[in-house]
Amino acid sequence: MTQPKIFLITGVSSGFGRAFAQAALAAGHIVVGTVRTEVARQAFADLHPGRSLPLLLDVTDTDAIEPAVVSVERDIGPIAVLVNNAGYGHEGILEESPLAEMRQQFEVNVFGVVAVIKAVLPFMRQRRAGHIVNITSMGGFITLPGLAYYCGSKFALEGVTEVLAKEVRDFGIRVTAVAPGSFRTDWAGRSMVRAGRSISDYDRLFDPVRQAREEKSGRQAGDPAKAAQALLTLIEAEAPPVHLLLGTDALGLVRDKLATLEAEIAAWEELTRSTDFT
Repeated sequence: MTQPKIFLITGVSSGFGRAFAQAALAAGHIVVGTVRTEVARQAFADLHPGRSLPLLLDVTDTDAIEPAVVSVERDIGPIAVLVNNAGYGHEGILEESPLAEMRQQFEVNVFGVVAVIKAVLPFMRQRRAGHIVNITSMGGFITLPGLAYYCGSKFALEGVTEVLAKEVRDFGIRVTAVAPGSFRTDWAGRSMVRAGRSISDYDRLFDPVRQAREEKSGRQAGDPAKAAQALLTLIEAEAPPVHLLLGTDALGLVRDKLATLEAEIAAWEELTRSTDFT
């Protein structure tokens, strides 16, 4: 068995967060998991009394994050692994979706993540050790109509993660963006916010996309328990990647995106090069 570590995992009430926490606990680790309700707090505490330690915290309450992390470090011990999992999906045509919904999507999926990182980093930097895992999405690489706000937030998180990895690599801190494809979580169910429809011009494009996503919910190919085991493998790796895709669908779609991008770059290379001083 590997040496037990203290994990801080955000959003452990359901989905990936719950699967990650269960796998880490089964492997003998201690998991501090953030929850937002008293009911969820008690449910998580009951998972493995003494090692599943709930933390009442909403990642959008940025003023509460630093004191919470300080209390974990002081009262429980050094956070070895941070898994930024808390997040949700927004579905809606860009023109139809209120700007306030985009702000909220970024508050949770980007600003909340960065706030947690900023609270944990000083401790990891002092120890010259730690692993930060940001759960992004294949939607941080590929896009579909109706996911502008969600994909925008995940593209942003992929970029933030990549920069952070370069900034802290000399401190012994490893950083990985884990991008799952379609998994059997409630992401497309109760965890998704759906904007209302109002412009019929988009019906032909978007209605089939929304219908297909609803029909696929609960029948996705990805197994959250296997994703959780992949996370444990990642944590123990000597040289973990900065980007890790999870799921065959993510692998195929991202490879197709990269091939299309390369072809587009090549097709417009002459115009690209024409802007240099000669």
